[in-house]
Amino acid sequence: VQLQASGGGLVQAGGSLRLSCAASGSIVSVNAMGWYRQAPGKERELVASIGAGENTNYADSVKGRFTISRDSAKNTMFLQMNNLKPEDTAVYYCNADVTGWLGRRIYWGQGTQVTVSS
Repeated sequence: VQLQASGGGLVQAGGSLRLSCAASGSIVSVNAMGWYRQAPGKERELVASIGAGENTNYADSVKGRFTISRDSAKNTMFLQMNNLKPEDTAVYYCNADVTGWLGRRIYWGQGTQVTVSS
C-alpha cells in the first residue's frame, strides 16, 4: 500500500491551496484518514482527520479555513486550505488507516511542502 500526497506549493498569505492524497495497492478498505504537518523545529501535529463515515475533526488553528474531504470510491482524500497564513508553512503529510490483504495498519505519505509568504 502506498500513499501519494500532492498539491503543495508557494502561495501568498490569504491565498488557497488544495492538497490531495491517494492510496493505492492491495487495499481492502481505507478507514480513517488524516493530514498532519511539521514545521521546522516543531513536532508533527494533526491538522484534520476524516473517518470512514466522513466525520471530521480539525485543529483549532485551522477551523473555518481548512476543509477535509474524501472520495472513498477512489481512496483519495483532499484538504482545501483557504485564507492561508505564514504560520501554516510546513511539510504536510497524509496518513491512512488501511486494511490490506496482509492486515490493518497505518500508512504515511511522503509529505508535500506548503510555504506561505507574508
